[in-house]
Amino acid sequence: MGDRTSTHTGAAGRAPVADRPGSVRNVVLVGHSGAGKTTLVEALAQTSGALGRAGRVEDGTTVSDHDGIEHRQQRSVQLSLVPLEWDGVKVNLLDTPGYADFVGELRAGLRAADAALFVVSAADGVDGSTRLVWEECAAVGMPRAIVVTRLEASRADFGEMTDICRRVFGGDDPDAVLPLYLPLFGEPGPDGHAPVAGLIGLLSQRICDYSTGERAERAPDPEHLPLIADARARLIEGIIAESEDETLMDRYLGGADVEVETLVRDLEKAVARGVFHPVLAAAPAAEGARQGLGTVELLELVTRGFPTPEEREIPPVTTPDGRPRPPLECDPDGPLAAEVIRTSSDPYVGRMSLVRVFSGTLRPDVPVHVCGHGLTDHDGAPAGQPHDVDERVGALTSPFGGQQRHVPLAVAGDLACVAKLTRAETGDTLSDKGDPLVMEPWVMPDPLLPVAVEAHARSDEDRLSQGLARLTAEDPTLRLEQNPDTRQLVLWCMGEAHRDVALERLRTRYGVRVDAVPHRVALRETFAERASARGRHVKQSGGHGQYAVCEITVEPLPAGSGVEFADEVVGGAVPRQFIPSVEKGVRAQAARGVATGCPLVDVRVTLVDGKAHSVDSSDAAFQTAGALALREAAAGARIHLLEPVDEVRVTVADEYVGTVMSDLSGRRGRVVGTEQIPGGSTLVRAEVPQSEIGRYAVDLRSLSHGTGRFSRSYLRHEPVPRQVAERIRGQAESRVA
Repeated sequence: MGDRTSTHTGAAGRAPVADRPGSVRNVVLVGHSGAGKTTLVEALAQTSGALGRAGRVEDGTTVSDHDGIEHRQQRSVQLSLVPLEWDGVKVNLLDTPGYADFVGELRAGLRAADAALFVVSAADGVDGSTRLVWEECAAVGMPRAIVVTRLEASRADFGEMTDICRRVFGGDDPDAVLPLYLPLFGEPGPDGHAPVAGLIGLLSQRICDYSTGERAERAPDPEHLPLIADARARLIEGIIAESEDETLMDRYLGGADVEVETLVRDLEKAVARGVFHPVLAAAPAAEGARQGLGTVELLELVTRGFPTPEEREIPPVTTPDGRPRPPLECDPDGPLAAEVIRTSSDPYVGRMSLVRVFSGTLRPDVPVHVCGHGLTDHDGAPAGQPHDVDERVGALTSPFGGQQRHVPLAVAGDLACVAKLTRAETGDTLSDKGDPLVMEPWVMPDPLLPVAVEAHARSDEDRLSQGLARLTAEDPTLRLEQNPDTRQLVLWCMGEAHRDVALERLRTRYGVRVDAVPHRVALRETFAERASARGRHVKQSGGHGQYAVCEITVEPLPAGSGVEFADEVVGGAVPRQFIPSVEKGVRAQAARGVATGCPLVDVRVTLVDGKAHSVDSSDAAFQTAGALALREAAAGARIHLLEPVDEVRVTVADEYVGTVMSDLSGRRGRVVGTEQIPGGSTLVRAEVPQSEIGRYAVDLRSLSHGTGRFSRSYLRHEPVPRQVAERIRGQAESRVA
């Protein structure tokens, strides 16, 4: 920011190690898929010398996209940590996937970071999901800066993109979002496109020339200063407006010159407080060059303007039984409080836990208390099974691409990977064995796309449960359900890309192949009218025969009543010892269904008469007769097919409300109300059949251009429309045939 040249430090092959919180910066990169986050991380690592120290990663991958799945899909699918060192400061860059399906990885990155770099493509603009993340960061006061990439694109326009960022991110204060540098273009090529060759510092009024592949400062040419006059004045006014020195504005308006050093100092403070958001430009280095455009300026902003872990508030902690504890400080000598940000499996080492240390110092080969589960869903419910165990910390490492480099410790504020914490899951708290703590949970999005899976072959069945359990323990945005009504094993995912990655990991990492099969909703049946029937089970085939006759009446009950059984037999027509047998047979048949194989509910079955034989009647015979009687009653009555209906709550930008409501109506949904939300959004509440919203997690994203989100909860079962019911009955009959 002061436009000075920085140098990197560190020995070849050695991971950077921080000895105090003040020498750490934790920065998460946020932006839509294709904005250039991973490329930017690589460029920063190259400029800092980290790539030179650790060596290039394998061909076809980058330092953060090193997983085989990422290589095959050509995009980031998981959070990755890339530590580097700049001017004696350890910078932990957290590269997050830009695709919405992997928002759980983004949430983990936000939890681990103290500041955010929003990466925006000059060619593509700002998408809705990036804007939502900006609003989330603003709500918690996280410091943010904006990096404009892809300046080499033919339709790129830095000035226009800066104006878009001011409108989208500035809100009520667009002058809090301003560029620190303007791009300097070189000579146009044969295609007429002029490459970006350097930057003009608005505060220093110096040229940062990258045309040779090495950053060099020089004085501006006479024609440059008029080009930056307006932008420089606006930047100075924006910095002064956020200055803690209230006299500075009066001095400036009075015509006094404000020293550049004062402006830089106030700028750095405003960025650290999260009230000013600078815009910078960056591009990777050309072939053979050492430094990418704007990477030095960006590293200076990170190390000098972004806050240290000591300046960020630590999440509240309690004891495992819920008693509050005094607030923690980011003190290496304080009580240990660390959190598992992400878990993964290494084919050679086993389970690896990426950990953020908030207090104390984490050391290898030391027993710690693991307490969880630390994540919640949007309703505040636990997202996993609670557990309290003691484990010994394995080796501490610092990741770099596919490499793991050993580190001796991780002080408060730092990040490291811990090997072989076999019981620790994402969101768990690590604390001292004698002083166990639990950190306040962080919210993960609910997976809302159901995927029914079956083992591909008999050899996969034995490993299926273990593989799925390990997969869901690593990724809290996956949820496993064994549906008791449909008997399907359902994996709930964030979207189709998330599903594909999960199933591929299941196959490649755990050796389990599964097939995705159509997901079925839990349909039910009920009687639409009163009916009567006789069940007669009489057989004689040598020895004791089977004899049981029972007469029943069936009448519908209100929704939610289940199956009731009543006995109105008089005169001992059915001996008392066989009445429970009739009930058992009726309930067994109700569970199997009477028309489509779906459970029968909301009826009262009354036993009114029957016959028995002194020798041939038995428990089994009356069970069979009871089931036959219920089937006979259904054969002569109207049966309603019931489908589950969910309450769906959709939050969407006002401009898409009409589209969303129309779509819900097309799904046989009933909109029951809307509610205005501050900030230009609307909450739409609707009742929609479950069978119509199986893919809604995917469809809503398309309808709302990434700005919509929704939740769903079971409401009730209600009758299926006649034409839909006929189609379902036909499908049931074809399965039986």
